[in-house]
Amino acid sequence: MWFDLTDGKPRPYPINRRIPLSASPTFEDIRAAAQILNGHAIETPVLAGTPLDSQLGCAVFLKCENLQRINAFKFRGAWNAMNRLTPEARARGVITHSSGNHAQAVALSGHLLGVETTIVMPDNAPRVKRESTERYATRVIGYDPKTAKREALTDDLVKQHGYTLIPPFNHPDVIAGQGTSALELFEKTGPLDKLLVPLGGGGLLSGCAISAATLSPACQVIGVEPDAGDDGVRSFRSGRIETVQNPQTIADGTRTEALGELTFEIIRARVADVISVPESAIVAATRALFTSARLVVEPSGALGLAALLSGAVSAEGRIGILLSGGNIDPAVMQDILN
Repeated sequence: MWFDLTDGKPRPYPINRRIPLSASPTFEDIRAAAQILNGHAIETPVLAGTPLDSQLGCAVFLKCENLQRINAFKFRGAWNAMNRLTPEARARGVITHSSGNHAQAVALSGHLLGVETTIVMPDNAPRVKRESTERYATRVIGYDPKTAKREALTDDLVKQHGYTLIPPFNHPDVIAGQGTSALELFEKTGPLDKLLVPLGGGGLLSGCAISAATLSPACQVIGVEPDAGDDGVRSFRSGRIETVQNPQTIADGTRTEALGELTFEIIRARVADVISVPESAIVAATRALFTSARLVVEPSGALGLAALLSGAVSAEGRIGILLSGGNIDPAVMQDILN
C-alpha cells in the first residue's frame, strides 16, 4: 500500500499501520477542492421524484456522477490532486494503477494539464474504460490480476523512472476531491436521513462522510460493497484492515483488495455502517435505474440502490444515493436488461 504526499515522494506503509485521523482532509479542504474543480468538473444533477420513490416507499435523491467527466466521480479526485502537485512532481510524470475510472480520470487530467501519465491497468478491465484511458494517457501498461499485484508493478515503475504517484483512493487530495460530490448533493437537497455510497478503496465514502458531518450531521452514511468483495465489511467489524484476493464481481469498480490506511481510519470514525449485497441485487439495481429512472449506471454505481432493493438497508425517510459512474460495456448492459 502507498500513501503519497503532494511532494510526489511515495512512502510505503505496511498494512494495518495506523495513520492518525489528523492526516485526513477537512471539510475546508473539500471546499477548497470545489474551487479548484469549478469550471472543470461538471456539477452533476440530483434526480428526485422517480418511480423508485413509490416502489421503495421513501424519497430517493440520485446524485448522478455517471454524468461527470469520464462518466465517473473519479475526475474530481484526480483533478484536485494533480492541480496541487509541485512543478517538480508534475515534471517527473504521473503514474497510477486502476481498473478503469481512476485511470481515465488521471489520463484526462494529465492530457488537459500537459502532464505525462502512465497507467497500470488490469487486462480484464472493461473495454469502454480501457479505450477511454488509452485515448488520453501517455502509456497504458497491462497486467494479469491473477498473477501480479498492481501496487508492486507501480512501485517498480516509480523506482525506475521517478514518476509521481497519484493513488486511486489513499490520498488526502483525492479524498477531498471526491467529497465535493456529497457537498453538491447536500447543497441541493438539504439534510438527509441516509446517504448510500459505493465502497471500493474508500476514497469516495471517506470524502462523502466528511461532507455529511458538516452539512447533515444526523445523516447516516453507509458504505455498500459486493458480497464477493466484502473486505470493507469485515474491516469495519474487526477494526483492522482485511483483504480479499482478486474479487470476482460484476461491480468492477470495487475490485480493490483492501481499504487504504487513511480511508480506513476515516471510515471507522465517520461512517455509520458498511454492508454488502449479492450480485443478483447489483444486477437488479442496474436494471431498475435504467427502466425506472432512464439512467445508464455501471454496476459499481448501482450499489446504493441495490442495498435498498435487497432490504440490506431499510427504505425510510429521505435517502441520498451516490451513483458513482456510468462506464458499462454495451454487451454487459444488454445482458443485464435481458
